[in-house]
Amino acid sequence: MIRLASGLLAGLLLAAPASAATVDTALGPVTVGQVPERVAVFDIAALDTVTALGVRVDGAPVQTFVPGLADLDAAPVGTIFEPDLEALSALAPDLVIAGGRSSPQVKALSQVAPTLDMTIGPDLIGDARQRLAAYGTLFGREAEAERLDAALGAKLDELAAAAEGKGSLLILLTNGPKMSAFGRGSRFGWLHEATGMAEAVPELEAATHGDAVSFEFIARTNPDWLFVIDRGAAIGAEGASARAVLDNPLVRDTTAWTSGQVVYLDAAEVYVAGGGYRSLMGTLEDLAAALAR
Repeated sequence: MIRLASGLLAGLLLAAPASAATVDTALGPVTVGQVPERVAVFDIAALDTVTALGVRVDGAPVQTFVPGLADLDAAPVGTIFEPDLEALSALAPDLVIAGGRSSPQVKALSQVAPTLDMTIGPDLIGDARQRLAAYGTLFGREAEAERLDAALGAKLDELAAAAEGKGSLLILLTNGPKMSAFGRGSRFGWLHEATGMAEAVPELEAATHGDAVSFEFIARTNPDWLFVIDRGAAIGAEGASARAVLDNPLVRDTTAWTSGQVVYLDAAEVYVAGGGYRSLMGTLEDLAAALAR
């Protein structure tokens, strides 16, 4: 049994026993009575984390975008934007996990089964660790969640050590020929928090889609490092790659480019599965390796 302490599904669910545990969600605390036996997951970050814990997922989106999640033995239940409620009903899950891009569907999904919104916010690392602990409690895998969290903490320490004294950072998202920059407090601002690296442009707005920038802006900013996320590559879209877009005379004259300090992140892991455990660990490992060179 799973009962929301307050909110959308409170009237639909049975009361939990006195010994029930409480887990945090994006909409507040949820009381958990017993381990769900059948679960459908619509959030890619959640899918990444619960499978890292060894949880079997019975229903998942048709397309996950992340190669490591492509071969799950799970029934297709629509997409992250458009759930197939008929397929979900046939699956008869005890629990549905949504979040991020699928969070607008929580109300519709709740008509089929108790649904948790496990959206990860701008405090990506803090939220990711909180979600990991919540899933550990939810699925009775607390010890494994603690082990994974300890490994994550060690990886964060490794990255911070590798990044110390490495100068300024500019985070770019490319979308075909368009470019946006992200600073602290933004969607990708956690990269500053994790590395401790200074913002090349401190006044960037913490906007969801970042600040639109030009080649001239990058040249004028002249960051020591560029971390690049290719949105097109993340979702399999056609168009110019980030490498092709940034191969421009103005960018080639920057410290980041001339010093070989342009880091192309695994776009699907950062853009689609951001905050998922394995995706986060992979990104931290890639960054630590790049910064340690």
